[in-house]
Amino acid sequence: MHFEFGFYSSLLLIFFVHGLVYAILLYRKGYRNDSQSDKWLSIFLLLCILYISPWMLGFGGWYDTQPYRDFLFYMPFQHLYFIGPIIFFYVQSLLNPSFRFGKNGLFHLLPGILYLLYSLIMFITDNLILHRYYFLADGADRDFDNWYQISGTISMLVYFLLSLRYYQLYRSMVVQVVSFADTLLFKWVKNFLTAFLIMILLNVVFSIASYFPIFANMQYTGPWWQYFSFALIFYYIAIAGYSNEVRARLSFRVNLLTDRPMYLLQPSALSEIAIEMEDAEIIEITTNKEDEIASDTLLDEWKPIILQQVAAEKAYEDPELTLTQLARMLKSNATIVSKVINQGFQLNFNDFINHHRVEAVKQKLQAGEQQNQTLLGIALDCGFNSKATFNRAFKKHTGLSPKEYMHQL
Repeated sequence: MHFEFGFYSSLLLIFFVHGLVYAILLYRKGYRNDSQSDKWLSIFLLLCILYISPWMLGFGGWYDTQPYRDFLFYMPFQHLYFIGPIIFFYVQSLLNPSFRFGKNGLFHLLPGILYLLYSLIMFITDNLILHRYYFLADGADRDFDNWYQISGTISMLVYFLLSLRYYQLYRSMVVQVVSFADTLLFKWVKNFLTAFLIMILLNVVFSIASYFPIFANMQYTGPWWQYFSFALIFYYIAIAGYSNEVRARLSFRVNLLTDRPMYLLQPSALSEIAIEMEDAEIIEITTNKEDEIASDTLLDEWKPIILQQVAAEKAYEDPELTLTQLARMLKSNATIVSKVINQGFQLNFNDFINHHRVEAVKQKLQAGEQQNQTLLGIALDCGFNSKATFNRAFKKHTGLSPKEYMHQL
């Protein structure tokens, strides 16, 4: 196979090979663990290595040699209409065990499918019907047409915003239904979306730069830096994504146009097994404290009951306490309990439980229990599940770190 090894072609070849290896490893991991998210990330990496391929192969001499030139011309490598939907599916599969790719997913892939059809029509027309260049008469690769690059970038930006919106709604829901939200906020999702945003901005910045004479005079070497930067970012995504161990535990569904995630209540409030929508009891989570204001009678009736169960009965000591578990203890329903906590105590469920955990830690410290066990041991006894979560919650509710508070004592 013809390939001219040089500085520009060889550097991209390294990222191409490594990206392909990680894509295979991720798909294998996803197949072995039945993980949708790993499979979607594997597809994303394949699209990324295809994205840099024309520039890698171009510097490898393919555009100057037949039949490689025609192969680059007629084979679509830059699947810009597929990249956005794939990252959207990836984020959903990371956060929601009830996510399944179905007919609605095919709608998102329709523009990419149409572009593949467009490429096939070009190949058939030029090679099988006219036997000459018609679509490619100007000698330009259609993957780099302005209309396609601009619309493809807009598509990726739209799906970035949809993914970000999905993650924001997930964050607003998780603090309302579990008392260990820190462990389910998944920093990797935020890092992944940040990396993807940088990919989009690189495309925009280099496109604008192409109109400046200094950059335009660099011809092919100037844009090469865009693809090299793109390769660095997807290489980071490959490494971090492969080592990521996000485990989706809360089944839900959302309308991206509203602030009301739907929590799908299962027999066990948390489950690693996705469920069908029709088999779930659906709880609408209100994230706005002013929405659907509870009556004073309801608040007056339920506030002392909830306080009794949480504070006096020490329900907070369960490190995996959930809204639905607390509702079952109270022989009530999660909607009422959530509404009373949000509007009666002006706290979300996670902060409400952590507040009582912090108060329990303070009481133990005031009683001198730090003389008999470690600070972390006290925190764990009071329901915290990690040192980091304890430190953040203590600082948030007291304004002091645990050590500063002990020093004041």
